[in-house]
Amino acid sequence: MEKLEKYRGMRDFGATPEPSGDEAVPEADQPRFVVQEHHATALHWDLRLEREGVLVSWAVPKGIPPDPRENHLAVHTEDHPLMYLDFHGDIPEGSYGAGTMTIWDTGTYETEKWSDREVMVTLHGEKAQGRYVLFQTKGNQWMIHRMDPPADPDRELMPRGLRPMLASEGLIPEVPDAWGFEVDWDGARAVVGSDGGRIEATGPAGENVLKVAPELRELGLALGSLAVVLDGELVAFGDDGRPDVGRLERRLTTKSDATARRLATSVPLTYVIYDLLWMDGHTAMALGYEQRRNLLDRLELAGPGWQTPAWHRGDGAALLEASRSQGLAGVVAKRLDSSYRPGEHTEDWVRVRP
Repeated sequence: MEKLEKYRGMRDFGATPEPSGDEAVPEADQPRFVVQEHHATALHWDLRLEREGVLVSWAVPKGIPPDPRENHLAVHTEDHPLMYLDFHGDIPEGSYGAGTMTIWDTGTYETEKWSDREVMVTLHGEKAQGRYVLFQTKGNQWMIHRMDPPADPDRELMPRGLRPMLASEGLIPEVPDAWGFEVDWDGARAVVGSDGGRIEATGPAGENVLKVAPELRELGLALGSLAVVLDGELVAFGDDGRPDVGRLERRLTTKSDATARRLATSVPLTYVIYDLLWMDGHTAMALGYEQRRNLLDRLELAGPGWQTPAWHRGDGAALLEASRSQGLAGVVAKRLDSSYRPGEHTEDWVRVRP
């Protein structure tokens, strides 16, 4: 098929498991679509619409926008064969589009308008539902806009530039059962937001933490389509497994992007996550600390450069003694019912030294 000439010319079907387009595909009553999550050189999502025997395709770096207040870039790519509606798997290294591809959503759609510069459709999937328009801006650069209100009427845009809430110095609270206790990791605070796999990170003074900790971008790749804002701290662990303040200082004083990338390998940082501020269109900051921690723990965020350590309800004195015996900085006590107030220095959180 002439429409697949470009697609076929970019692939070696002896090496890639992708369909060649020679396969017979039964016709459907309604035109179909698929959105694939593609962990290639850069994480993106591929939107493909069935039309005239092929799948007309766009690569969407931040995914299908759930809210009409935010448009997303969509890059028009080569037409794909209809067998790609069901394709998922690993495209081997050295092949075009190398990486892992999974099906994020699939369904049918209705066409309201289709021209060389504008495509208006209504998607009927499990995740992607409603009216969307794709419009060309320049060359293969398009934008995708949701025309309907958010499927969730209470949806809020992801908050950006939030500064960490800060603890006061003090002693173990007199009524410990009303408090949660965490290890004090003696790291550098950072609020990290991930949207469409793209990471933003802000420190206590509003600084861009990504400049010194580029490895945080790997967390975005792992989160994928999960949109969240997290609070935690960057920790440099020493050879003995304890936080090493000297190593951390070396990372935080990095001046150039090239040096930061090099040190990310030789002196890696770990993002220790202990709070959840926003997730998939909803703030959690008005909830109590215990509720936020329960939401965070359900995400089971653990990876090569990030972890969610355990916390303890009550009995802070025992945790403080354990941290002292292990040479750690101390503990942080947090009122179980305390809301999250960005940038505020609060007595609802207390840093306790041995």
